[in-house]
This record gives sequence, structure tokens and C-alpha cells, in this order.
Amino acid sequence: MNLRTDLAARVRDFVERHCIPLESNAHVHDPRAMDAALSQLRPVARELGLYLPQMPVEEGGLGLSWVERAAVFEEAGRSYLGPAALNCAAPDQPNMISLLRQGTPAQRQRYLRPLAEGRIRSCFAMTEPAPGAGSDPSMLRTTARREGDGWVIDGHKWFITGAVGAAFCIVLAQTEEGPTQFIVDMEHPGLSLVRAIKAIDPFAVGGHGELRFTACRVGADAVLGEVGSGFVAAQQRLEPARLSHCLRLMGRARRALEIAQAYVGERTSFGERLADLQQIQAMVADCHIDLHASRLMSLDCARRMDEGLSVKTESAMTKVFVSEALNRVADRAAQMCGALGMSEDAPIALIVRELRPFRIYDGASELHRATLGRRFLTH
Repeated sequence: MNLRTDLAARVRDFVERHCIPLESNAHVHDPRAMDAALSQLRPVARELGLYLPQMPVEEGGLGLSWVERAAVFEEAGRSYLGPAALNCAAPDQPNMISLLRQGTPAQRQRYLRPLAEGRIRSCFAMTEPAPGAGSDPSMLRTTARREGDGWVIDGHKWFITGAVGAAFCIVLAQTEEGPTQFIVDMEHPGLSLVRAIKAIDPFAVGGHGELRFTACRVGADAVLGEVGSGFVAAQQRLEPARLSHCLRLMGRARRALEIAQAYVGERTSFGERLADLQQIQAMVADCHIDLHASRLMSLDCARRMDEGLSVKTESAMTKVFVSEALNRVADRAAQMCGALGMSEDAPIALIVRELRPFRIYDGASELHRATLGRRFLTH
């Protein structure tokens, strides 16, 4: 058994034995219950040697390549608690990558180390209410102006995943030099958490927050990376984030299918098993086709990233296809289970709710298609 399959098997066992039994304790729209569950799970993940699969060994991680971590992320994603238990869930995982690549030694010491150790959580603040930045980041309205040897940030952000209970945020703001990333402590008097937004996906770690920056004064040491390089840094963050989402949510869709297959194998109607009906057989086949194609596209993207190749186009195509394919899988699984698939007696209905927004998060399918189409037509 090679490293990939051995680790994947161990992660699956961890998720089945430890994460799934705690799912009912992490209630809908209750970040505190989620944090309480993670406080039980993370020590176990560390003890089993499964913690931080995405981080370098010198940073306390497993040092896995993208191809190696693909199967690990998929198995962790079978439970909404799995990725966070291994500390490879969004937004902390891409924030760790940003701090590792762009952070100063002092920033890595202050923010990356406790984040990697699981002592704190974080969020990434880019999305704004209309007419601010959304799918089009060039509409960024949050500003940061120089004042003395520091900066003053003013702006309004919302749908900021992980904001509730986070220790700090990485915020994208417009400066004279261009968009720039800043690190701001959530307890800063110039930053307020307006509310937790109740969204369709109920189990996001830290929920989705609305933030206001009002005369938020930070020092020069709050700049993450280079002043004016915020869009480039955000793009470097988004490409691996898209792939990570594809891999984690693939595990959730596969779990929904496994539950549905078990159900139709036992449930009878009009004198025969549902599994013996050709319509059900076709739905199961289509689900496996979607999962197989999703996995192959994701693995190709992972291989390219390991080889240091650009995945600007491949990550966008993978994100569009996988987000839509996984929605089809979960929707068919819910349909096969009938009323059970519509209820919270089985996890399928909640999986459907988690997968639906993936067609919007990290760039809506329509935006990616338009961008890809222009790119293909001009090259």
C-alpha cells in the first residue's frame, strides 16, 4: 500500500469512527458547537498522524504533494467535520498558504503558527455588498489610505466565511498603488462583526459574517505581501482553493451516493427492489460517471500544480465541471431516497445544501465560462 492509499484509508477510518458520530453535536448555524466538536477531534487527528496534510513538514504538516493530498482531502470531506478536524478546511487552509508564501517572519510567527496549530481561526474578506466587489474584484470599494507610518481602512464586507469566532482576517482593500492585502485582528476597535448571515450551507466553520471597517488604523506591518499586489496574491490563493474545494466536496457527494445505493438496495416498491429498476440503475451509473470524471479532472489539475505549471485555465474548468457534477450526484441521491432524502433523518438533504453554493463560491460557473470562452477564442 503506497502513501496515498494508506493515508486515505486512515483518514476514512478517522472520519467514520470519530467525525461522523459527532456531526449531530455541531448544530446548524452554530459555530460554537462546531468549535466544540473540533476541540475533541483535532487532538485525535494529531495523535493518528493525519493533521495538516497540506503544510510542509517544517511547519508541522505532513508535507504531501497535491496528488498525494487529493485522496486525503476526498476522504476527509465525507464529513463536514473532517477537513476542519485535519485543519485543511477553508478559509484557514488557503490563509495558511498565503501567510506561508507572502508573510514576513513576524507575521508567520504571530498568525501562521497558532493557525496551523489549531489554536485560532481566520477569515478572508473580499466580497462586498453591491456595488462593491463580488464576481468582479475590480469593483473593490473598501479603501486603505496611508496615514503616518500606517494605514486607515474603511469599507463594508459580507458573506465572509469563517468570520464568527475568527482571531484575524486577511482583507483586500484598494490603495493608491492598487489592491492590497492587510492582516487585521478581529478584536481591533475599527473592525466590527455586524452579524452572522444565515446562508444555505449550515456547517461552514465560523459561519458567514458581515464586517465593517471604520477608521480601522493598522501599522505598516499589517500589509501582507507587496502593496498593490493584492489581485495577484488573491489569484495565487484562489487556484489551489478551488481544487481543494473540489476534492473535499467530492467526498461529501460520494457519501450521499453510498447512502442512496444502500437505500435502494433494501427498499421495495410494487414487489421489487428499487435497485432492480432501470431508472434507478441509470441514475446510479450517471453518478459514478460524474464522480469518476470529477476525480480525473481534479487529479490532472493536482499533477500540474505539483509540476509547477500554470493551472489558471485548468482550475477554472475543473471548478465548473466538478461543482455542477457533484450537485447532480447529490440531487440524484436525494431523489432515489424519496422523502428520506428530503429530511434530516439522513445527511443527504444537508449535503445537497452544502453542495449547491459551490456553483457560486470561488467564482460562479457563468463567470468562469465567460472568462474561459474569451480565453479560448483569443488564443
